[in-house]
Amino acid sequence: MSVQNQAVIKCDSVYKIFGESADQMLKDSGGNVDASEFQKAGCVVGVNDASFEVEKGEMLVIMGLSGSGKSTLLRCISRLTDATAGNIYIDGDDVTTMNEKELIELRRNKMGMVFQSFALLPHKTVIENIAFPLQVKGSSLKNSMQRAMDMVELVGLTGRENYFPRELSGGQQQRVGIARSLAVEPDIWFLDEPFSALDPLIRKEMQDEFLRLQAVLNKTILFVTHDFDEAIRLADRVAIMKDGIIEQLDTPANIVLNPATEYVRKFTEEVPREKVLKIQSVMDPVDSEADLSDLKVSADAIIETVAEAVLSEEKAVAVVDENDNVVGLLHRDKVIHVLFGKSASLESNTQR
Repeated sequence: MSVQNQAVIKCDSVYKIFGESADQMLKDSGGNVDASEFQKAGCVVGVNDASFEVEKGEMLVIMGLSGSGKSTLLRCISRLTDATAGNIYIDGDDVTTMNEKELIELRRNKMGMVFQSFALLPHKTVIENIAFPLQVKGSSLKNSMQRAMDMVELVGLTGRENYFPRELSGGQQQRVGIARSLAVEPDIWFLDEPFSALDPLIRKEMQDEFLRLQAVLNKTILFVTHDFDEAIRLADRVAIMKDGIIEQLDTPANIVLNPATEYVRKFTEEVPREKVLKIQSVMDPVDSEADLSDLKVSADAIIETVAEAVLSEEKAVAVVDENDNVVGLLHRDKVIHVLFGKSASLESNTQR
């Protein structure tokens, strides 16, 4: 089945329920799934009525605690697991109706996958590991090795192309896994907790590398993590899951500023807002009569990166877009409020 004018990925009322009576119970429930009732009947609800779209070039991070259903949802979309009900479209084609041959073609030509386990072939070198999926697709030895070498350079492993996996650090091994998945030039990239096995310093480096790669490649990405700091750093939008349900799907800033449920509020209450929010989310409208500072800040800048400079200004600061057009104003009090809360803003006003 083909659907016209759809996003790159579309999920329409997707359910995944584990258990022998899952199909019948879902049918009897009319789609109103109570996870506790299903559990009493010996079923486990993995995904509960997930509906959303992912646009071309967008990075959607799916997050939640262990058992929330995030990895199950990813596996349903890639058809590594069959959904119990619902429809999943990739470029308008319903993957839930595809046969094995069609699925193999889809995965070979459109999908790249990276998992927590590096799954490198220990007897092959870095370049041979990266070239392997190309050779499976029928690429010649010369072409596959040239493409693999391009990927080695892209992920910053030049000079280590002839190393074996055992000779690499964890971060370097993960870079090989990323390079291997990119070698087939996928349109869609699935990443399931790819950095969770790495120590904090290497993890930060891999996040930096990942952001660099996305800026160059502009892939459509589904990225699964349980780490909210990682999610807000990487995502265009974040989907927060609990018990198989998507509690909220929104931009990182809107999730922090306007949590849709109590669960999301608790999930985000300890998040340092200055590390998440962009200037555009807290700026005031343009006022032609305002007395402006000489300082200008980008609407896309994270508050933390410009806070010190703004706090030193008595006058309003102009907020500009990528073309240097003024699109808003930022006042010192607003930054104080974001950094320290309402009481600090009131104190600042009192002292003037």
